[in-house]
Amino acid sequence: MQDMSTLPVPTDLWPVADFFFKGLGSEVNLNDESEVGMLFRSFMLLYLTVVILTIITFKLGFAKKLPLGKNIVVYSVLIIGTFILTLILGLNLPLPESLLVAAVILGVYRLRLHRERGAKENN
Repeated sequence: MQDMSTLPVPTDLWPVADFFFKGLGSEVNLNDESEVGMLFRSFMLLYLTVVILTIITFKLGFAKKLPLGKNIVVYSVLIIGTFILTLILGLNLPLPESLLVAAVILGVYRLRLHRERGAKENN
């Protein structure tokens, strides 16, 4: 039976999660406030990274401008949803890595679209 005062930390994390959880070791002693604080800080940094990348991806991928009320609803749901996804899948799947790739692809697409529209206006 596993001791309830320790929490194992996976060692085979994806690069971004591994960067944030690097100082924890293989397990966290839940009775030690500094280790619990480091675990919480690491999770929050991973969560904030996912939120920022999700917002960037949303802004690049969604072309239509929304009114303020709809923007508030969309971003509220986005922030709550990314918390749940990060909590459940943040250590098992490459969430930030996937969002970074999506943001880069959408950024390149937006840049090319902007250049094509500028070239059409010049002709």
